[in-house]
Parts: sequence; structure tokens; C-alpha cells
Amino acid sequence: MLPNVQAYDRGVMFSPDGRLFQVDYAREAVRRGATSVGLIAEDAVVLIAHKNVMEPLAIPSTVQKIFKIDAKIGATYSGLVSDGLHLVNIMRHKTQSHRMVYDETESVETTAREIAEEMQVATQYGGIRPYAISLLLGGYDKYPKLYEIDAGASFLGYKADAIGSGKQVAQDILTKEYKDGMEVDDAIKLGMGVLKKASEQKLTRDNVDMSIISKKEGFKLLNASEIDQYI
Repeated sequence: MLPNVQAYDRGVMFSPDGRLFQVDYAREAVRRGATSVGLIAEDAVVLIAHKNVMEPLAIPSTVQKIFKIDAKIGATYSGLVSDGLHLVNIMRHKTQSHRMVYDETESVETTAREIAEEMQVATQYGGIRPYAISLLLGGYDKYPKLYEIDAGASFLGYKADAIGSGKQVAQDILTKEYKDGMEVDDAIKLGMGVLKKASEQKLTRDNVDMSIISKKEGFKLLNASEIDQYI
């Protein structure tokens, strides 16, 4: 007799074939989210995110997809908005606590590991659900670093990566066109080219967020006129 699949669909437990259905559903929510792209450039990390604003009367400037986590760390997400905002706040609290205790900026890898541990708890216990987002976390400590933390709470470092609905299209392009040691301007142009091909909507200054995290300036969110140069 075949097992009742629905019995494994009501909480965080393994099915006989080793799947966690709730984590699978969380990943599906990410695949339906707007595309975000991250690239490591020469002495900097570039993050570019599409703001999928569907409401005709919504004010695009009230929607934010890239966030400053610490002086030289930034993050963007794809998936459920409320989950993304919640985890952004958790990362901010953790980096601030680290600074208060150790009087130094927390490393990008440590921040990625800590938020992955936070997300992992939601895949382990009943009564809660997994976070329905993936994160791109970029920053500069000894050198520029970029990590993806997925809905299953695993994290991995990348030279260039994408999350959201256009992930596969973006990864195919990045695999072919990304080069080590790219200038920041070239990395932005490549990221914007990827986002244009991966997004169904026309990209404008109103539906794109863009940031540069560099050794010299730290986290910088580009304004509308700066974004216009790359649209």
C-alpha cells in the first residue's frame, strides 16, 4: 500500500523519499518572486533587484528590495515580502550586536551562516513553517563576498548569482558572460542585461533597486538618476 502523501504535507517531516514538502513549497514561492542578481566586481559587490509592483496606484518608491545590513554588508531577497523584511531585521540586529560586543564589523560569511541557522530552525520543528524566501547577501570584509541562502537554509558562496523567477535564465547568461575582476561599471551593465532578459516587465528607474558595496565607500544605494544611466 502506498503511503498517504498528504500525511507528510501537514508539518515539517520527511516523506519516505526524503523530501520536506513544506520546504519544497517555500522554494516554489521563491521561484514566483521577482528576480534579483548579485555579482562580485573588482573590490566591490553589485546587487540589482527588480521590484515587481503590480498595483497600478502603488507608489514604487515605498517598495524596497535591497537593504543595508551593516556598513559594508547589503542584502536582497525573492519570495514572500513579509518573510524577507523579517529576516532583514534579524540580520541587522545580529550585526549590531556583534559590533557592540566585539567593536568590529561582522564578516559577510558569519552573517550568512547566522541567518541560515535562523532559517534552519523553521525547517526542523512542527508548528512553524519554513521562510518562503531566498537571500543574496553581499559585502566587503577582507575582499568582496557574495552568498545565496536558500529556503532550505543552506548557503553557498558565488562569484555571480541570481534568485527569483528568472534564476535559470540569469544563471545561463552569467555562466557565459561573467569574468573575474570585472570593473564595477561592467558588472552593473552585465547585471542589468541579465535582469532585462529575465524579467517580463520593462525595467525603469521606478522598478529597479541597485547597490554597490565597496571597500572604499561601503554600502551605497544608487538613486534614480544614477540608475537611469544603466536602464
